[in-house]
Amino acid sequence: MHRARAESVIKNIIRGIVQQCAAKGHVVSDTLVAFMVKTVVLDPRNGFNVDRTLTKQDLQKLEELCLGKLKEQCSPSLDTIKMQVYFDMNYTSRRAFLEEIHRVAECRLNTVSREITDSRVKTREELDALYRKIVTYILLRSAMGSPTHGDTVQEATAALQSVFPPTELGTFMVLLKKEKEQQLRELTMVVTGIRLFNKVSKGGAEETDLDEPSTVLKETLPVVSKSIEEELSASQSLAWKYTAAQEKLTNSDSQPEERDAPAVSLKQALSNVRQHEVFLKMLLADAHLCARHVELLQTELSSQMKLLRETVQSKTAVPTAKVFPLFKALSKAWSGLQDEGELLSILRNITLNLKGEFHTQEWFLPETTTSYNDLLLQYNGICGYTLVTRDGLLLPGNPHIGVMRHKDKLYVFSSKEAALKFATSPDYFIAEVLEKAKLSPELIQLLKLHQQFSCVSPYSEMQPGESLLVKPMIKCEISTQTDLHPMETNIVRSYEWNEWQLRRNAIKLANLRTKVTHSVQSDLSHMRRDNNTQTWLPKDASCQGKREGGSSMPNPQTYLAGLRGQKDAHVVKINLTRPVDE
Repeated sequence: MHRARAESVIKNIIRGIVQQCAAKGHVVSDTLVAFMVKTVVLDPRNGFNVDRTLTKQDLQKLEELCLGKLKEQCSPSLDTIKMQVYFDMNYTSRRAFLEEIHRVAECRLNTVSREITDSRVKTREELDALYRKIVTYILLRSAMGSPTHGDTVQEATAALQSVFPPTELGTFMVLLKKEKEQQLRELTMVVTGIRLFNKVSKGGAEETDLDEPSTVLKETLPVVSKSIEEELSASQSLAWKYTAAQEKLTNSDSQPEERDAPAVSLKQALSNVRQHEVFLKMLLADAHLCARHVELLQTELSSQMKLLRETVQSKTAVPTAKVFPLFKALSKAWSGLQDEGELLSILRNITLNLKGEFHTQEWFLPETTTSYNDLLLQYNGICGYTLVTRDGLLLPGNPHIGVMRHKDKLYVFSSKEAALKFATSPDYFIAEVLEKAKLSPELIQLLKLHQQFSCVSPYSEMQPGESLLVKPMIKCEISTQTDLHPMETNIVRSYEWNEWQLRRNAIKLANLRTKVTHSVQSDLSHMRRDNNTQTWLPKDASCQGKREGGSSMPNPQTYLAGLRGQKDAHVVKINLTRPVDE
């Protein structure tokens, strides 16, 4: 009971901190807040005792400390924690990544699979619709073409009919649900193998020239590996600079109280870049492993295609027990390449998002920057770090050391040490420069701080009779100009900007599924292509109609005796009628 109550209290604290941060414009996750609560409680400087129940004052203090840490500006320590939380939430082992890829694929096919396995067809039209659904399922699962593309559907239907004709749907319908799902997976593998083999055989292409995902992987692998290596090199270089600056600061003759603040910031920044370096090394190792697996799968794909060619050759019929396993092996290698492509995409997204969690400064050097002398420098070229730390000393910066870019503004410094220390907490030093300018108004014009002090206009922009203090402008007109097509090779000819036209195209494609193509020939076109006609020769036939028939009746004859010559005689009636058959 005590443990359950403690967990409930912690959940309430986390929920309250998340809501307070959201109310102040700081979006944080529950995982980040939970990690921050744990670090605050375990920090001995905060005075929390984990062995006793937290009081109301302790809970209030805990919330205040967590909120203060989560709202810190330009905190390398907070950035490191965010980066760690993101990586722990999104990174896992290679096996788990592949299992997740397969699970997502199965979820995407659940609807189509359920429609097939739960179908109860009764008419011929329903059987045809079920067969088309099976073709759609195979196309979606193999990821070889779109179910709305006519040629692709026709190709997949022909391949399916060669191994599973529509006449076998009756046998398929009496199977159990699990058996139906298993047969659908096997049909997908066989049909995919047939299509891959036909694509290479009919097109005359090599095994390594197949389209998606093989070609895409060849182009993506070097790009992803190179981008991770560049990020890793930048992090290592920055780590070396921070280490050198920290060693020099530690060994300097300045007073401890004068170097405590920059030393702490440098330590946190160094921890940040070292953690980023560790994560990048893990991602780079996974990318290299992907490259090795892709090479093995491409070799397997090539060998299976060669073996299949030798088996089939020019034979009109090959036993299914001999050729189906080859088609399945070909499909398995193809699916493996698709999995590697998905995994590589995940690693790339993690690298890009990790870069967002890792905050480093961008530096411009004279050797690598064009028009370096024409860069617009902040503070009119004065070193902002020296201005803050040396009581307003105006010391010009040295552009040859390097120019730092922060929030689209460029800053120059008098020494490398000043540049590194300014880079650890740029927003802090920028705010301190503004405070110095408030105490010495003449610095506003000298350091060109008119954008920071929007109510002050430069002398050169003042109109006659206008005072120095003016109402700040809250609106401005801006414009931008871009090249029409910077890279001609990236033009998508099929691009359509009109949403209504896209809707019309989608309706047209949907209607094509229910249409039948008709063709005619004329005198001008009958010699353009081969024509085949099938006829049936006439045969002797006979039929039976009605016939004449009749019947005969006997002629009745009766003789009466005793009518004449006798007065009291009795009359005798004698039947003389004779039968017809006599």
